[in-house]
Amino acid sequence: MIITVASGKGGTGKTTLAVNLAAVMENPVVLLDCDVEEPNAQLFLNGASNQEEDLVHLLIPEVDATHCTGCGECAQFCRYGAIAVPRATAIVFPELCHGCGGCKLVCPSGAICEVERRIGKIETFTRNGIILHEGRLDIGVAMAPPLIRALKTRIRKDYTVIIDAPPGTSCPVIAALRGSDFAVLVTEPTPFGLHDLKLAVEAVRELELPFGVVVNRMGIGDERVHTFCQEEKIPILAEIPDDRNIAEAYSRGALLSEALPEYRPIFSNLLKRILQNGTFGKAEDSEKP
Repeated sequence: MIITVASGKGGTGKTTLAVNLAAVMENPVVLLDCDVEEPNAQLFLNGASNQEEDLVHLLIPEVDATHCTGCGECAQFCRYGAIAVPRATAIVFPELCHGCGGCKLVCPSGAICEVERRIGKIETFTRNGIILHEGRLDIGVAMAPPLIRALKTRIRKDYTVIIDAPPGTSCPVIAALRGSDFAVLVTEPTPFGLHDLKLAVEAVRELELPFGVVVNRMGIGDERVHTFCQEEKIPILAEIPDDRNIAEAYSRGALLSEALPEYRPIFSNLLKRILQNGTFGKAEDSEKP
């Protein structure tokens, strides 16, 4: 089963939930840190590195000016503006290229070939049955989805997989969510939390994924998140209280399920609900009548 932990905004406790879910698993688990712009799951797991780094590359076009006729077919094809023909020869903007290879296919003169451009790396760590694959985008690289897709090739069908998605609802989040069996949306009971939760709900419904909500920092806001979930028939799978001890453990980089054993049942029960009830919050069940 592939479980993706996501949130409409940053700072809701998404990574905290993901690493603690992995920690309470009785069987070996694969954890993918797909927040490739700022991965931090390893700070809490403190696992042993396998001492290897797998570099990830994206194929981007390179134009042979001696064969380019300046016809503009490549520029017309590219929907991202990664290639342009301002004069007699096409110009490539590598930072905008998504690596689809379409410009090479449509070039009538065969003037375009593809070359590798490094975009990031993948590191692997292990700790107590947890295999953590961490993606880290290179500085200056603008697009995370290609690295996230490369990271997801590490998914093992014989393992439970937990994906720590990037925050928000943009392209990197969609890349992390695709192919998941269940999405856990982490929010907080505040107006900002509710606003961004609504965006996250729209995203997972568009992808037709079963999903549920975890409310973190219970006690700091109001009941509007609960009211929204009730109206939309979205299950609230767990609630984590606003506790100073949790904040202190987090600041030390400790796993809550180990530093504060009284909270371990929250994560264990949440995991059981997900594994036993993977149809929670399906689009057809949670849409308004």
